[in-house]
Amino acid sequence: MSIYISGIGVSKGITTGPAHIITREKIDVSQHTLKKSELNNEIKRFKQAIAQASKQLHNIKKNISRDTPKDIIVFIDTHLLMMEDPAFNDGTIANIKQNACNAEWALHLQSERLVQVFDEMEDPYLRTRKDDVLHVVNRIQKCLAKKETGTQAVNLKGRIIIADDLAPADTITLQHQKIAGFITEFGGPLSHTAIIARNLGIPAIVGLHHARQLIHSDEILILDGDQGIVINTPDERSLKQYNRLRLDQLAKRRQLNNLTGKPVTTKDKVSITLHGNIDRPEDIKTLKKYDDTGVGLYRTEMLFIELNQWPDENTHFKNYKRAVTALKGKPLTIRTMDLGADKEIQDTIDQGPMAHNPAMGLRAIRRCLKQPLDFLPQLLAILRVSSYGPVRMMIPMLTNIEEIHQLKELLDEAKKILRKRKLSYNTRLPVGAMIEVPAAALTVDAFAEQLDFLSIGTNDLIQYTLALDRIDEEVNYLYNPLNPAVLKLIHMVIESGNRAGIPVSMCGEMASDTRYTRLLLGMGLKYFSVQANTLLEIKHIILNSSIQQLKRKSRLALAMHESSEIEALVEQINHQQ
Repeated sequence: MSIYISGIGVSKGITTGPAHIITREKIDVSQHTLKKSELNNEIKRFKQAIAQASKQLHNIKKNISRDTPKDIIVFIDTHLLMMEDPAFNDGTIANIKQNACNAEWALHLQSERLVQVFDEMEDPYLRTRKDDVLHVVNRIQKCLAKKETGTQAVNLKGRIIIADDLAPADTITLQHQKIAGFITEFGGPLSHTAIIARNLGIPAIVGLHHARQLIHSDEILILDGDQGIVINTPDERSLKQYNRLRLDQLAKRRQLNNLTGKPVTTKDKVSITLHGNIDRPEDIKTLKKYDDTGVGLYRTEMLFIELNQWPDENTHFKNYKRAVTALKGKPLTIRTMDLGADKEIQDTIDQGPMAHNPAMGLRAIRRCLKQPLDFLPQLLAILRVSSYGPVRMMIPMLTNIEEIHQLKELLDEAKKILRKRKLSYNTRLPVGAMIEVPAAALTVDAFAEQLDFLSIGTNDLIQYTLALDRIDEEVNYLYNPLNPAVLKLIHMVIESGNRAGIPVSMCGEMASDTRYTRLLLGMGLKYFSVQANTLLEIKHIILNSSIQQLKRKSRLALAMHESSEIEALVEQINHQQ
């Protein structure tokens, strides 16, 4: 009898094969009290474990095949950098000294502190970075315990791997062994392991709790990465059905790949701009793998977080120039830093206790305007790089016109500094706002008069409009892009941009969700900035849509008062065209 088990599909694809369960031996991290005379040797033992763990990762990196995308290697480099980070080294060594304890326990204490910091973050991508901390700590603990790391040396070709979790290095190694797919009990769609699976095209499901109890070794499985479903002991009918789906999927993928480089135009000849979102310059390589397009959102705060401090002007400039160079003439929209709330660095933590409600506190442009001397280097770098290609600057979290005036004064000051230095910049650098606060959406006409473009940040706009924390399991069921109030605010922003004759884009998760593409087109959105792996699917939808036909349906949606009604209409829109 076939049994259906549900998890979170993080990498699309349908595959079949026998299960192979990876069971990892538990590591003893119990506390042992040491004599003062033993502490130096214990610190030395910890440093040797770090060196051994680092050597293992370097060996994996060295043996990666040449055709592996270079941006995949960045994930291993991230783990190597973590091992060099004082948060690991100095913090653990301090624990050994202060607690007179063994290295295993000291590292355990330090990892708990670091994981707590990430757990308190609101941003889903940053919160899942705790997985990287745990992967690195686990590798070091194995070296301390003198246990083998990595996957078992058996033939895994064509098998579906079942594990509690997989580190990025494990995932890359398994891909080289030609596995059919993998299932993990833990993890989420934004973990590095999930990102690698998508980039390498490995069908994958995560968050399938108790998978190792529900699935037995050598059982034949169907893994549906699209739906997040696993079928164990499938019958003949299920195997035939999923084989047809797999063949259809392969044909669709070939069809989507044929769209690379094609203009983005609707059936009724309306031109649409479709760009990608990035966190760092290296992400442009992934973007180009899908389509040769520009960047509609470069989240610069990742540079702050990786350095754990405010970068200086040259650090900003070098990173932005790498992005402009990699884009080869395609547009780059640089968002100024969005630190605060869930994203903090040591410099900002040191300035005082965290606010009672950080999401409503000193974040993004508010923090920048309060610390103009720290913000100035970023403005100078953006201006300087604007002379190397089509660059735009986007400001997050604006809530009133006064903030725009303050920003422009700072920007004028930065221009004066560059003129004194005789450095070139684009004197007409386009400056835009992210509309992600209801106050900004409601007064958007005034914003449109002052700025060159607008961009709708749906993640925060939905959260603030509906007064909920989208990571709070008690209330996140209310998080709905199709809430009538949210749609009215989005439409208000689009209409305001049209009246002012300036572009309006959307760069939040709603723009990357193919369920909403046609509704947004009908509402008048002509500029999408999306996650790289959804570029071609959204392009396919746009190419097969007629704006004129969608306008009437979108007007109906805007007149509705219940989300369920709108959802039914959106489903109808998606099936009719």
